[in-house]
Amino acid sequence: MKLNDSYFFTLREDARDEDSVSGNLLVKAGYIKKTSAGIYMMLPLGLRVQNKIENIIRRHMNESGAQEVKMPALIASEYYEDSGRLSGFGPSIFKLKDRGGKDMVLGPTHEELFAYAAKSMIRSYKDMPFNLYQFQTKYRDEPRARFGLIRVKEFVMKDAYSFDVDEAGLDVSYKKMFDAYKKSFDEMGIDYRIVRADTGIMGGLLSEEFQAIAPIGEDQIFYCDCGYSSNIEVAQLRYTDHSDEKEKELTMVETPHKDSIEEVCEYLNIPEDRSVKALLMNINDELTVFFVRGDRELNETKVCKLLGCSEVNFANDELIDASNAVVGYTGPIGLKARIVVDNEVLAMRNFCCGANKEGYHYINANPKDFSYDVAGDIVNVREGDICPVCGKPLKFTKGIEVGNTFKLGTKYAEAMDLYYLDSENKEEPVWMGSYGIGLGRTMAAIVEQNNDEKGIIWPLNIAPYHCMVLVMSTKDEIQNKLGDELYEKLNEKGVETILDDRNERPGIKFNDCDLIGIPYRITVGKKAAEGIIELKKRGSDEVKEMSVEEAVSFLKEAIKKNGSL
Repeated sequence: MKLNDSYFFTLREDARDEDSVSGNLLVKAGYIKKTSAGIYMMLPLGLRVQNKIENIIRRHMNESGAQEVKMPALIASEYYEDSGRLSGFGPSIFKLKDRGGKDMVLGPTHEELFAYAAKSMIRSYKDMPFNLYQFQTKYRDEPRARFGLIRVKEFVMKDAYSFDVDEAGLDVSYKKMFDAYKKSFDEMGIDYRIVRADTGIMGGLLSEEFQAIAPIGEDQIFYCDCGYSSNIEVAQLRYTDHSDEKEKELTMVETPHKDSIEEVCEYLNIPEDRSVKALLMNINDELTVFFVRGDRELNETKVCKLLGCSEVNFANDELIDASNAVVGYTGPIGLKARIVVDNEVLAMRNFCCGANKEGYHYINANPKDFSYDVAGDIVNVREGDICPVCGKPLKFTKGIEVGNTFKLGTKYAEAMDLYYLDSENKEEPVWMGSYGIGLGRTMAAIVEQNNDEKGIIWPLNIAPYHCMVLVMSTKDEIQNKLGDELYEKLNEKGVETILDDRNERPGIKFNDCDLIGIPYRITVGKKAAEGIIELKKRGSDEVKEMSVEEAVSFLKEAIKKNGSL
């Protein structure tokens, strides 16, 4: 690409409406351009990067035995009604009607269509296993699009779906995809962790996420040196058991105007981890009071799994007034409401809790003093909590979910009537797996992990171009001629090269080269008449003088080792 006659621009100032490093740099460097919240143009440089990411994934998918297809993005609503997910997606799914009045959606994900496609082939156990995948645009009406390409309304996903006769077969297919994902992200040079996660609206038996480590990441990850790692949504709490502690006499004490757990504990000189707080919530229009240790936070994902509900909301005054709960002083003893208690509370002894009386709390309360309806693990773990596997302290980081793998089991097969005849001519449901990688998120994650104060630092095999040749003075015929010669020779040898032949000041050319993150920079300047150029690697301060032949040979070898030759 010669810049003087190409579509190319950069911004001199930071993008005003971007709230992430990657979003700002990709917009500033001219890779993407926002058209509205959560919707971006993919410009020439950005598309080249996305295509390279796509090609890496495609190669590993093909090596795994998967076959590429292409499904429509415009889908009849009935497919999602059959699976029960049309209502599950709620307002996140884009709905429309065609001119005939038929209900349609823009596909948020494609499990249903792939199951429908599989029905065309599957008759018996002999027709499996197989795996189909695609690169397709997805649409989700995110309530709060943000962080550039990390949370958007329109995005390209590589999604794959495996089909097997039983769970053992699914395990084999799952491992093939799992390994293909590891190879893909390893080749891209991404620093990532694989964590257990909630299956969410996808459902099924197992969900694992590939999380690119980054401070901007929306996902909270807990891990241990023993190998345990989990998304906060499903991270297991291993708590200290105090059940052998001698129980003391239950006592009601006055706590005037102390209606928060922090104020009560300070007033009574009690550590917060020796208290139990109440959370008054609305679950399916019923007052449900959750009791957790005073310094813990409720985990809504765990609650929804435990109670089989879709959301957790705060209780309104009408629900609370129908009980004997007293806001700020609610406790489990004598409470007339549905009670859900965290497992950790049942292992506590002699704790402080509300007395359901204005201005009063109990001290020395114990689990034997109250009854409850449901108990379970309903709180968030936090850094320093004990690993459920080895007992060492958990560590914490943030991540960007770039890939996920699901063992769907037979959920979609049963919903979509996808059955096969086994060796005994008995009808059985097909076992499915689902596997996704977000290309835009992957691009953003790479930028989040590879940048400095000057701009992006692309890995060589992901960069839109390997090298950028900068002609310092376009009025100098010798420099122009050498620049053109380098450009032609490098491209001929497979070194993808940009020629900056614009009539701009050297400082602008240097800044743009650093901003867009091209791995190698060649400067054609005052020694052009001697056939000498300067070679510099992005991110390094070292500048080497060499001949054109030496530069071409060096870059060809570098690409061969780390690029795409």
